[in-house]
Amino acid sequence: MTALSFAHVGINCRDPIVSEAFYTQHFGFQRARVVPLGNRQIVFLKLGEVYLELFQAEGESPILPPTKDGYPYPGLRHIAFRVDNIDTKLAEMGNAARITLGPLSFDDVIPGWRSVWVADPDGNIIEISQGYMDQDRPPLFQVNLSEKLAQTTSTGS
Repeated sequence: MTALSFAHVGINCRDPIVSEAFYTQHFGFQRARVVPLGNRQIVFLKLGEVYLELFQAEGESPILPPTKDGYPYPGLRHIAFRVDNIDTKLAEMGNAARITLGPLSFDDVIPGWRSVWVADPDGNIIEISQGYMDQDRPPLFQVNLSEKLAQTTSTGS
C-alpha cells in the first residue's frame, strides 16, 4: 500500500487576509507558501504537520451558514483543535471567539473532556476541545443500525 499522510483542509474565504490573521493569531498557524492562481492566490498555513489552504471565495454561499457544531447533512461538519484548557483559550481569543455551542462537558463519556464550538470569520465551525482520549478497543460504528436492519428486513435483502 502507498504511504499516506494527511495533507490539508481547503477553506474558501470571503477575505483570505482576515482568515489568515484569525488562524495565525488564535491557533498558531504560520504562512508556509503562496501559490499564484491567475489573478488570485492560494495561501497555505501550517501548524506542525497540519495545513490549511485558504482560497478567495468566488461568491456568496447558496446555503445558510452552519450553526451549533456544524452542518447536520453530508459534508465537512467542523475542524477541531485540542488545547489544555478551553476557558483559557476563549479568554485569549476575546471577542474573536464567536461561540456557536457550548462549552459542553462530556464527563459521562471521558472524564475531563470538554468542547466549545466557535465560528471563524466566514462562519466555518471550529471545535476547541480539551481532555479527549482514544478508546482502547473502539466498537464498530452503529448509528442508524436499527433503520438499516428494518430496511433489510422489509426488502428481503
